[in-house]
Parts: sequence; C-alpha cells; structure tokens
Amino acid sequence: MAGRSLLALPTQFFAALIATFRPYKRPWIQSVLVAPRFSLTSSPSPGLVREISRRQWRWRPRHRSLLEPVRSHSTLAPTSKTGDDLPSLASLPSRVVPRYLQSTRPGSSLLSLRWPRPPHNLLIVLKLYSPDVIESVVKFAKYIHRDYPRVSIVLEPRVAPTVQERLKFPIYVADNRSNIAEKIDVVATFGGDGTVLRAASLFKLHGSVPPILSFSMGTLGFLGEWDFEEYKKAWREMYMSGSQVTAGDDASPPPQLVLGAPMDASPEEWEHLRGRSLGASRASKILLRHRIKVDVFDRAGGNINHELSDSLASQAQSGIASKSETPPSLRAVNEISIHRGSHPHLAIIDIYQNGHFLTETTADGILVSTPTGSTAYSLSAGGPIVHPLVKSLLITPISPCSLSFRSLVLPLDTKVCLRMSNKNRMRELDLSIDGKRCAGVSPGTEIRIEGEFVGKAGPGEEWHGGVPCVIRAEDDDPWLGGLNGLLKFNSPFRRDPPGEDLAD
Repeated sequence: MAGRSLLALPTQFFAALIATFRPYKRPWIQSVLVAPRFSLTSSPSPGLVREISRRQWRWRPRHRSLLEPVRSHSTLAPTSKTGDDLPSLASLPSRVVPRYLQSTRPGSSLLSLRWPRPPHNLLIVLKLYSPDVIESVVKFAKYIHRDYPRVSIVLEPRVAPTVQERLKFPIYVADNRSNIAEKIDVVATFGGDGTVLRAASLFKLHGSVPPILSFSMGTLGFLGEWDFEEYKKAWREMYMSGSQVTAGDDASPPPQLVLGAPMDASPEEWEHLRGRSLGASRASKILLRHRIKVDVFDRAGGNINHELSDSLASQAQSGIASKSETPPSLRAVNEISIHRGSHPHLAIIDIYQNGHFLTETTADGILVSTPTGSTAYSLSAGGPIVHPLVKSLLITPISPCSLSFRSLVLPLDTKVCLRMSNKNRMRELDLSIDGKRCAGVSPGTEIRIEGEFVGKAGPGEEWHGGVPCVIRAEDDDPWLGGLNGLLKFNSPFRRDPPGEDLAD
C-alpha cells in the first residue's frame, strides 16, 4: 500500500476495521471510526452504510469539555462554582486581635500567644488538587464544628463549594464583599511551604496578620510546624492560649506584656470551655517572621502598586485604598525577585542603599530576601542561611557576570532601591513577590524596599507587622530541625550511614 492515500483504501478495509473493534464498544473509538467526515473514491457498500448508521446511533459519544478532569478523584479538585450560594465572610463578627507576651525564658526571642477572648473566625487555606489534603480538611472541619461549635470556618471561593459538599453544616466563603483582615482571627494551612506563602499573601496589603497554624502536608515543609496527626493538640493549645491569668511558666514571674494592653476583662467568655485549658505553662509559642515592604514607582515618580497587586481592586471596595489615596505597600515573606525572564540579554540593575549608589549589576536578576527567604530562592542563588529571628534583609545576585558580587546581609531598617537601568533597551524585566509574577517593569522604574515595622505603633494601638507562626514548644527550634532534616545541612558524601564503622 505504499504511496496510497488513506481515502483510497477499499471499503472492505473499513468494514474489517469496524468488525475488529466491535467487542470493545469504546465511545472514542466509535467516534473515530464512524464519523461521517471521510469520502471514499468508490461508493460504500449498502452493508457498510447500515453498519455505520447503526453504530453511530447506538454509540453516540458523550462530548466532554477539554477542561473536565479525567482522574477518578476529579471531584476532589476545586470546582467551577464560585461559591456565591455560600454565606459570605461579611456576615461574621469582627476579628479578635490577639496579644503577644515576651517570653521570660533567658535567651528566648519567642512570644507567647494570649487571646483576650476566644477566637471565632477560622480561615482554612489548603493545597490545591490534592485528595488527601481535602480529606484532612474535612476531618479537621468536623472536629472543629463538633468540639468548638462557636468557631466559624471560612474557605477560599475556589475550594469552598468542594468542601461544603462533604459537610453537613454551613461554612463561609472569603469573597470580596468584606475585608479579610478585619474578620479572620486565625489561619490554618494544610500543605507545604507554598500554601503558607499563599495564606500570608492574602494579607500582603495589611500590616497585621493573624496567627498561622500550619500543618505540613506538602513536598518540603520547611515552614510547616505540625504533623496533621497532631491537629487536636495543636488546635487546642492555640485556641486555649490565654484562658489562664498568665501565659508564662508557673515557676517564673508574670511575663511582661509587649503591647501594654489590660488584663482580660470578661473571663465569662471562656466558661463554656471549662476543663479544656492545658495550664498556664502550655501557652502557644509564636515565631514572628519578618516581612519586607515593596513600593514600585514609574519613571515619572508615581506609585504604581495598584497595577501590580492582584487583590487591590477587590480590597479597595472594603475601604483599604481609593484612587485618590496612596496605594498600600506590598509585603513579601520570602523575597522580591527581578529577573530577565525569557529575554536572552542579561538584566542591568542599579542598586542604592539608603539613598547612596552601591553598584550596578549585570546578571540574570537580583533578589532581596528576608531571613525566612534565605533558605528559598536566595539559597539556590548562593546566598547565606540566616536565622528567621535575625532582623536583616539579604541582597543576592542571580548568576552575575562579576564573580566578586557576593550576597550582602544588611540591617532590616535599610532602605534599598533597585532602579531598572536604561541600558536594558526598553525591555521589561519580570517582578515577582514570593515566587508569583506581578508585572513587567521597564527601564526607569524604581523598586523601593525596606523592612516592615514590627511592634506597637503607639499607646492603645494593636500589634503591627510580621507573620506570627504557631510553633510546637519553647525548646523546639523548627529552623534547626529543618536545616538538618530537610536541607541535610553539612551531610557527608558517603554511602555508609553514620556510626556504622563504629559497630564493626
């Protein structure tokens, strides 16, 4: 048959082909074999016409959308529903702002969590397209509803309908009808480091972030503090933290209140939880992760943050910013990245420190990272590892031309300005915040970065700045465990496990 067209094949060939696949009855096979979109050089036999008509009528294929998942667990993925039929976050009461106590333990920089009254609005942020995570979230939600019925559960719009279908009680959706920062008391994440970053990014326009209780169910889990099997203990410790008069150890003097806020005025609100307190020495410990603030200015000096934030348009409806006001600063937990993207030419960036010219770099890009981000992109680019409690920011080049350009560690209050050089020949560079691309920045654009203020802005003000992460205990350093267990810090290159030569 060499050189012959498929359309020139005899009709007997198609009849034999149909007979061959007759036992399988696969709709997609039938749609290919009997689709009346081919013509034959000779007229088909009457028998073939009857066979085609019969099979096309009997096995008409079901037309499936190209976007429809084909996995057996596709119902566990986020659905196409928007969650408009679910109750809105706007109907919930205002946020309960926690207080933070300075630890009295010598050498400790951790804080103790203290609730003035029981929290009641819980936001759950979960890893997408993971059936195991969905099952864990459903189990966790049922536990909260059964043992803590006064707590309202809130989910993102893209996953709320999927979870609601598996629950018999109502949940709420975090839509743009309300300001999420004014409603959420605590955040629980189920996933890896990316899920924690996504949860923190929901508050990137706000100076105050609720405590984050993270369950490690992802790939790496450097930011995940708890295993899911400990969800009852983790939630109980966090929720009941502050139900006692003091949050410090029984054997130590009363801890100093960081915010200077008064003691609890209404202990009656804890009465329905009597018997669940774990004691004064079991207050949740907080590791405060610092963030960096970002403001972007165009060539004319105008602030263009509103063009970069994917959530500013919806948040503006809640009274955060208007067109006549200065847009709020963007905040990053890991790093700010400027990269040449798909362009073949290197990026040329001028770097200024506190208003003084530092250097001009020619590289694939530049990173400005937090100590938390020092074990992320910055580490892959050759940057140092910095403990998250060290108040600093890092400048790390990405594959620079100069071998003498090494990473810099600067004080957290340093003001860094990255100016896109005119030598980039009018091409845009990619600006990303915590791994998510925001926009392209053209020559002349300035990106001004500084550390976020952490503390009390004034008398009577609430806690401001940072990302409070609930950790296990005072003597448990998650950073050290992640350094050895996940990054395999200083692991020797040998085949035998350590200590095996001593056993011989």
